[in-house]
Amino acid sequence: MIFLRYLVVTAIAILFAFTVSATSEVDGLITQPSANSVDVTIEKFEEAATKRGLKVFARLDHAAAAESVGLEMPQATVIVFGNPRVGTPVFIETPTVAIDLPPKAMVWEDSDGKVFLSYNSAEFLFDTIYARHGIESDRAVKAKVASLYADIADEAVN
Repeated sequence: MIFLRYLVVTAIAILFAFTVSATSEVDGLITQPSANSVDVTIEKFEEAATKRGLKVFARLDHAAAAESVGLEMPQATVIVFGNPRVGTPVFIETPTVAIDLPPKAMVWEDSDGKVFLSYNSAEFLFDTIYARHGIESDRAVKAKVASLYADIADEAVN
């Protein structure tokens, strides 16, 4: 009986941990709830990024891709964005970094219809992605990027 109780409690704890981590905690990823619909959040994100000198390169609509093969999923769109004036010299110096960049943000809806914005933190970008390609990180630039991303995200979700 004690063993069965242990198994049930363990299963519930694992399920709870998976549910919490699936929607809120991924290493290096910042996820914020949005007060807006997916479409409005995307538009506000792109507008906020553009007015700060960034270029939106593409939208990858995962729900539309799923629908094209007869599958359904909640809305999820990845926005590929960046600054070619800043990124291009990095790509020229270290071509392999282009597999991980330009940066991306994802606007998505969970199964309850709640909308979120997720993006890689500046710390992850500089300490993990850049490091992976042997690029040294600059603390001042990292802080500036962190502030830029936070400002764009706040504008998009409010």
